[in-house]
Amino acid sequence: MDRDLISHLAHADHPIAAPISEDNLERLLVRAQLPARARILDLGCGEAGWLNRALSLYPDATADGVDISDSGFARAEEEARRRGVSDRLRLHAVPAAGFAADEPYDLVLCVGATHAFGGLAPTLDAVRDHLRPSSGLALVGEGFWERPPSPALLARFGAEPDEYADLSGTAGRAESAGYATVHAHTSTMEEWDEYEWSWTGTLTRWALDHPGADGESALAAAREHRELWLDGYRGVLGFVTLLLRGA
Repeated sequence: MDRDLISHLAHADHPIAAPISEDNLERLLVRAQLPARARILDLGCGEAGWLNRALSLYPDATADGVDISDSGFARAEEEARRRGVSDRLRLHAVPAAGFAADEPYDLVLCVGATHAFGGLAPTLDAVRDHLRPSSGLALVGEGFWERPPSPALLARFGAEPDEYADLSGTAGRAESAGYATVHAHTSTMEEWDEYEWSWTGTLTRWALDHPGADGESALAAAREHRELWLDGYRGVLGFVTLLLRGA
């Protein structure tokens, strides 16, 4: 099965698509203290879980969601209608790195999608191009090493040791890119476990309900992901969501 479709199916019960609880997501959005008629952009929005919540919290804001795949857009639009914010949400099926807008944004998100730009530093450079000068905020979610990964785990990830830093180093990388950290949330083990059990369990349930080649492919993907998590990066890979302002 297509990787984007597998991800879409696996996130059906966890549309936030990151190891963050809904309560902590809303705390981050409230902490941003956006101005009246704020403009919000999510680069790699998936099912627009963050944007729909932001539009509910800021009733005069507007938002653009960008993703290379539109597989999650139907769910995003359904949720927007349920919340009564669909007239303020626009979705764009284009690569995040190629999106261009006529006006700057008060908040730009890129949570769990820094790979679209090649890592944290190039993501922050790209985000800056969309921010309102002097006052714009970035909300960027990135992995970090809770403890040094083993060579075997790096090989399974296809990663280099410096692909992520530790938590202090991750905050330092953001500040070296010209940002000041005004708040952050470090995901807990409970948030990680809820996210991963949801990802693997939701995909497994879909696979069992759809016998045949697609179901077998989805079940294999769920098992592979669960093994990599439980026997590999659980307790090794962390996740932090940084609320940043241009320094």
